[in-house]
Amino acid sequence: MPVAGPAELAELDDHELLRRHQGGDADAFGEIFRRHRDRMWAVALRTTRDPEVAADAVQDAFLNAFRRAGAFRGDSQVTTWLHRITVNACLDRIRRQRPTADLADHDPVEPRDAHHSVEVRLDVQEALAHLPEGQRLALVLVDMHGLSVAEAAAVLEVAEGTVKSRCSRGREAMAELLGLRRDGKATR
Repeated sequence: MPVAGPAELAELDDHELLRRHQGGDADAFGEIFRRHRDRMWAVALRTTRDPEVAADAVQDAFLNAFRRAGAFRGDSQVTTWLHRITVNACLDRIRRQRPTADLADHDPVEPRDAHHSVEVRLDVQEALAHLPEGQRLALVLVDMHGLSVAEAAAVLEVAEGTVKSRCSRGREAMAELLGLRRDGKATR
């Protein structure tokens, strides 16, 4: 297999990059990491609610993916596979140690909306923290990261109906925790 330069690797799809990695291309997995590290960081941060634990989980996840690339069957998207590995790494970290810090504000905010945006983000984070783990993970994957129900089901290794149910219950609980009526207006 000829060695590809960075520009050539950037043109390849994720499946081909994994095939090249499995075939010994030393740079192919680096391209996968470059493409997906930010999204996996966001998944880990929302899952763990602790930047330090999230950073460790992402590192664990990519090391596991690097080592287990040969086990990837190719019947799902590479991003779905990476989500599953990242969520598992997060859950492993959470089980080993309880997070001690709340989620820090990492998103850029326009100055004129900074105060309100921070308040809303903190309220949402606090409400998410009160949800059962299954509901929180389903909502983070579907509503915050835009995965389809099928993709989230694959990541969480549950049935699609389970994801739908967890999302529905989680949304209802979030609305109640945030003081919203079904029409979106505040009850407080």
